[in-house]
Amino acid sequence: MHLGIYSFVEMPPGGSAQQRLNELVAEIELADQVGLDVFGVGEHHRPDYIVSTPAVVLAAASQRTKNIRLTSAVSVISSDDPVRVFQAFATVDLLSGGRAEIMAGRGSFIESYPLFGFDLQDYDALFSEKLDLLLKLREVEHISWSGRHRAPLTGQGVYPRPAQPRLPIWIAVGGTPQSAVRAGTLGLPMALAIIGGMPERFATFVSLYRQAGRRAGHADSVLQLGINSHGFMADRSQQAADQFFGPMSEVMNRIGAERGWPPLSRGDYEASRHLRGHLFVGSPQEIVDKILFQYEIFHHDRFLLQSTGLIPHEQMLRSIELFGTKVAPEVRKALRAGLTANQP
Repeated sequence: MHLGIYSFVEMPPGGSAQQRLNELVAEIELADQVGLDVFGVGEHHRPDYIVSTPAVVLAAASQRTKNIRLTSAVSVISSDDPVRVFQAFATVDLLSGGRAEIMAGRGSFIESYPLFGFDLQDYDALFSEKLDLLLKLREVEHISWSGRHRAPLTGQGVYPRPAQPRLPIWIAVGGTPQSAVRAGTLGLPMALAIIGGMPERFATFVSLYRQAGRRAGHADSVLQLGINSHGFMADRSQQAADQFFGPMSEVMNRIGAERGWPPLSRGDYEASRHLRGHLFVGSPQEIVDKILFQYEIFHHDRFLLQSTGLIPHEQMLRSIELFGTKVAPEVRKALRAGLTANQP
């Protein structure tokens, strides 16, 4: 299983944008040094998040890392030009020696649609059409293509070409059955976000994904599954819970006020930390146990942890260090040995 981190890169009010980006690159560098497999950076177009162009940040990180894979989390392809997305990540791939990936999605927010002149009524059509173009771009150098939401291509070459023969493209799914079926039918890796509720209820989406992939003739080895969840770790369980609650509740309550969600209470937060809850917050051993518990349900190939909120940089570095030095080795050891939560 590939283990890693993704960040939406929250921006503190009145803080230094330059400092926040430098901290982010340092976090990616540490994740590489402690042996994590993947680091993802989200795309947003709001004042509370600093990264609008993940490829630029990942290009910078590529020069400070050696092994870790570098991905968007996500690239909002619906409101972007797939040619430019492909070119940007092909450039990251060349700079990193073949470590770039794209996680394509529709995004958590809608600000990019009016910003770039797109109509939200075309929400689904934009994603389907632009995903189709993005997938074709990685297959051929000279492309002929036409659609409703972009000027046609009539054999133009698209450059640069990446170092990898096929630039990996994951589909980010937030719990919509149709999205899971689409990812499986296309034979694309699926990143499933579990940011609420018990993990068991997401097993249906995984089954839909794998069934659709097999019906379309894709081998099981092609149908890779990633689980993305909120979380944070510290040396002690209560320490992690106390350090993470403030930053997470601030984000969830601020966004919740926009969307009509109830405030996050400490009681609900603590309940979500239990083995069958969605939050990965606790000591390294608690995180190991929870990853292995969910592996029994999903048999996934990748797990990415998002430490959401304005977590102090030093605490974030410690969480990354624990993930790489304490959690990852134990998870890998258990999976190599065929051990899971019900097979001690």
